[in-house]
Amino acid sequence: MTLRVGFIGLGNQGGPIAAHYAPSGFETTVYDVDEAQMNTLVEGGARAASSPRQVAENADLIGICVPEDEHVRTVITGENGILSGARPGSVILVHSTILPQTAAELAAKAAEQDVALLDACVTGGAARAQSKELTFMVGGDSEALEKARPLLDCTSVRIIHAGDVGSGAKLKLCLNVITYIQWAAASESFALAEAIGLPREVLEEAGKSNGQITPLMSAFLQSQSLPDEISKGEPLQNAMRGFMNVAEKDLAWALQLARKIGVSMPVTGLVSQSMARIYGVEDPGRR
Repeated sequence: MTLRVGFIGLGNQGGPIAAHYAPSGFETTVYDVDEAQMNTLVEGGARAASSPRQVAENADLIGICVPEDEHVRTVITGENGILSGARPGSVILVHSTILPQTAAELAAKAAEQDVALLDACVTGGAARAQSKELTFMVGGDSEALEKARPLLDCTSVRIIHAGDVGSGAKLKLCLNVITYIQWAAASESFALAEAIGLPREVLEEAGKSNGQITPLMSAFLQSQSLPDEISKGEPLQNAMRGFMNVAEKDLAWALQLARKIGVSMPVTGLVSQSMARIYGVEDPGRR
């Protein structure tokens, strides 16, 4: 029996994930507010839906990759949302980085209709999605995870079951703290190297040799070494602003969790106010 899957949110991360499903033999239905994004996947064998509800009516496993908590709520519980069309026994996989309490709240609502929800956060970025080398960090019921495993296996090299609902989001937020603090450290180090006349390729070679500069960080650093006509051009500025917005949101959520449980994170707080500088976004209000 062909596995029926759906996916909502076909942007920078979601699009490359969902693009593998139809070619892998899954009966795939997709939805995005951007019709062009849907058309790209339709060319690969997916079917376009007119709403999240229509996705749910045609899928038993439904992935979501939209920007923020409010978007996830709307997609799941809004008018023509997933829960208005999902069948009992379906599984919702939230790939968005959201607050753990949002995941728990939505899982409780889904359970009222015998629908399971997993916070299946993802790390690896678009490039690793394209090469099927993602890692999923999952919170939720183990039985629901086993149902969803064929879908996650399709694009991943590792699936980490972090615990109950909300645990995947907790793990992703903690991981992102490490990531963005690393970005800040690399940005300042390379700025210093440039100012003192040290070739950046020499610093990068040394950092790679001792493991401090990972492949992911190396890819980030490449975006920091582009000529001004590219780095300050509208296309790249728009892309970097998108990354900045995600980073600011993720760090805000981490700081909110820390404040509620009384954990001090001064470095994270400083980095959260520095993301425009780190990503090279021209924004006087944030610099």
